[in-house]
Amino acid sequence: MFKVKTYNKISDKGLSRFDENYVVSSESDAPDAYILRSHKLHEEAVPASLLAVARAGAGVNNVPVESYSQQGIVAFNTPGANANAVKELVLAGMLLASRDIMGGRDFANSQTQMTDAAEMGKLMEAEKKRFAGNELTGKTLGIVGLGAIGSMVADVALALGMNVAGYDPALSVDAAWRLPGAVERKENLANLLAASDYVTLHVPAIEPTKGMINSASLASAKEGLVLLNFAREAIVDTAAVLAALDSGKLKKYVCDFPEPAVINRSDVIALPHIGASTAEAEENCAVMAANQLRDYLENGNIVNSVNFPLTTMGAVQGHRLTFSNNNVSGVLGNVLSIFKEFNVNVLDMVNKSRGDIAYSIIDIAEAPSSEVIEAVKAVEHVIRVRCLSA
Repeated sequence: MFKVKTYNKISDKGLSRFDENYVVSSESDAPDAYILRSHKLHEEAVPASLLAVARAGAGVNNVPVESYSQQGIVAFNTPGANANAVKELVLAGMLLASRDIMGGRDFANSQTQMTDAAEMGKLMEAEKKRFAGNELTGKTLGIVGLGAIGSMVADVALALGMNVAGYDPALSVDAAWRLPGAVERKENLANLLAASDYVTLHVPAIEPTKGMINSASLASAKEGLVLLNFAREAIVDTAAVLAALDSGKLKKYVCDFPEPAVINRSDVIALPHIGASTAEAEENCAVMAANQLRDYLENGNIVNSVNFPLTTMGAVQGHRLTFSNNNVSGVLGNVLSIFKEFNVNVLDMVNKSRGDIAYSIIDIAEAPSSEVIEAVKAVEHVIRVRCLSA
C-alpha cells in the first residue's frame, strides 16, 4: 500500500488514477510521494519515507530539486500537459496587443449616462477610430524556446497567416520533429528580435535564460516590437523593458507575472499568472503527474523527471531491484559483484545517468535476501535502494 500526500487542489480526474493500492490524502503521514501544484516545499521537513514528488505543471521552482537529488528523491513535472492552455492565452495576448480591444470595451462601458440607442450608435461610430489597430496576418512572430508550447504557438501563428521565426539554443531532436517546416530558424536572440513584430518567450527559468531580455538584447529589437512573456518572470529584466517602452522601442509588453512597476500602464497588459488556468490543463497535468508517480512507485520507471535520467524497463514481471547513486565509476560493477557473490541471477537491466545522478533498474530471478539488499545499500556512493515485486 502506497501513501500519497496532496498539496493544493488537485483535479479529481488525476487523483482517480490512484487505485485501491493507494491512500491519498492531504494529511498522509510517512508518505511515499507528494503531488502538488504551487505549494512551496523548500521549507518543508523531508520524511524518510519520501520517494518521489510530482509537480502538476511544468515549472519546479517550488521544489528543492538539488536537495531531493542528494536524497534519492525523484522530482517529476508534466511538460506539455498545459501547452494548449498557454498557447491560447498567447494568441489572446497578441490580439489584445494588436488592437485596443480593452480600451474600446472600457469606452463603451463608460457611457452609462446614455439612454438613446441611436445616439449611442452615432457616438460609437464617431469614436471607433481611437481604438484602431493592426492585423496579425503578414506580421512576423518570433518564438524564443521551441518546445511543446513554442511549437504549438508556431502552428497557430502560421494558421493565422503570420511569418514565424524561432530561436532555441537547446532544441531537442523530438522538439525539432514537432516544429512546422515553415518556421525560420534564427541563430541568435539578437537576429530574432530584429526580425520580429511580436516576440513570445517559452524557455525555462534556468541560469542561462535569467535576464535574457535586458537592455543589451532589446537594443537589437525592431522598433515597435510587442513582447509577450508567459514563461517565467526571471527571464525578463523589468527595468529594461520599462525603459524600452518609454523610448518607444517596445510598443507593448504582455506578461503573466504582474509586479508593482508595470501596473496601470497603458502599454502593459498584465495578467495574474493564468497561463495554465483552465480546467482542461489542470486535469491533464494531474493525470500525467499521477501516472508518472504510479509507474515509478510500482515499477521503478522514470519518465519526465527533472533530476533523474529517463529510465524505463516496462512493468515488473517478477522481482526488480532499483538503486540510485552518485554518478561515479565503479558503483554498478560493485553491485554486480555482490550479485555474483550471493548467486543472484540478473535477467535484464538498464543503467542511465544524468549529471551527478545515476540510476539502475535490474530484473532478477528471485526476490533478493535482506543480506543482498543491505550489501547493496552499503556500496559507496549508493543513495537509495528499492525492491519491487509483481
